[in-house]
Amino acid sequence: MGHRIGDIAKALGTEAEGDLDLVVTGASEPQAAGPDRLALAMDPRYADGIGKGRALAAVVWPGADWQAMGLKAAIFAPRGRLAMAGLTRLMDQGPAIAPGVHPLAVVDPSARLGEGAAIGPFVVIGAGVVIGARARIASHVSIAEGARIGAGALILQGARIGARVAIGERFICQPGAVIGADGFSFVTPEKSGVEEIRETLGSRAEIRDQSWTRIHSLGAVTIGDDVEIGANVCIDRGTIRDTVIGSGTKLDNLVHIGHNVQVGRDCLLCGQVGIAGSARIGDRVVLAGQVGVNDNIFVGNDVIAGGGTKIFTNAPAGRVLLGYPAVKMETHVEIQKALRRLPRLAGRVAALENGGPERER
Repeated sequence: MGHRIGDIAKALGTEAEGDLDLVVTGASEPQAAGPDRLALAMDPRYADGIGKGRALAAVVWPGADWQAMGLKAAIFAPRGRLAMAGLTRLMDQGPAIAPGVHPLAVVDPSARLGEGAAIGPFVVIGAGVVIGARARIASHVSIAEGARIGAGALILQGARIGARVAIGERFICQPGAVIGADGFSFVTPEKSGVEEIRETLGSRAEIRDQSWTRIHSLGAVTIGDDVEIGANVCIDRGTIRDTVIGSGTKLDNLVHIGHNVQVGRDCLLCGQVGIAGSARIGDRVVLAGQVGVNDNIFVGNDVIAGGGTKIFTNAPAGRVLLGYPAVKMETHVEIQKALRRLPRLAGRVAALENGGPERER
């Protein structure tokens, strides 16, 4: 599918110059772009790549001398990555899921499908499920009884939506995600070793046999509008109340959200983040890859935690965290500087100890 340069600029809400009727069929990095491709050179660092490719049009930075680059048209992007978001949205045709219900899908008679919904092969939709208008469900997805999926949703291959899960509009779910599985919650008849060491910070009076009794999950999962879920994400349903993911929040691949967790609006949770049960995450929180959050704590609004950070205690709003255990980023930097000085410091201490008796004489 081709796009006019003028139409692309209008969709991005930005300016363009040159031959606005020039048509491109896709986007490429500058050095790989052919004459039918739009080169992406939103920063002067990528200008040399245009000369190595064969592009006739490019997305460039404001003020770029696009004619000197040999281009016939240019689109100006004041904020490159934002332009990338709009451009990829415009050119992404999405998965091919035929409208209607595929003959190999299994849909309970009591389920309600909105106008324009597309249901792929081997999809299983349970009793009382409500699917919103224009929702697209790819092959091998299962949606359990009582679940509600909002309008414009896209749920890709092999995802599992549990019973009574409620999902808002414009939801995107990548393959293999599981939303609404039972929470991981167990208890022992007597105080467990885990409970004991939490109270004593490591000391155990007696080690004895213990067996685990399951606490069943009676809650569900509630997800707001414009939420995106990565591949193989797992979101456990609540024990009594629902686990909640706020509107606009994005979860990367392999994120795990424990039972009863409350995640606020417009959060960004990167790959392999793990949030333990009953933790509360504020709005606009960013957790980088492999961040861990302890159970039953609160992470305030606008917190940013760097990769691999382990948050064991409440984090106040606006704090930037790094390390294990989590500390202020500037504190972590100073700790690392001090660690690098330790070998030299140890050498100086050893020299002082060895020279001590001589100085006393």
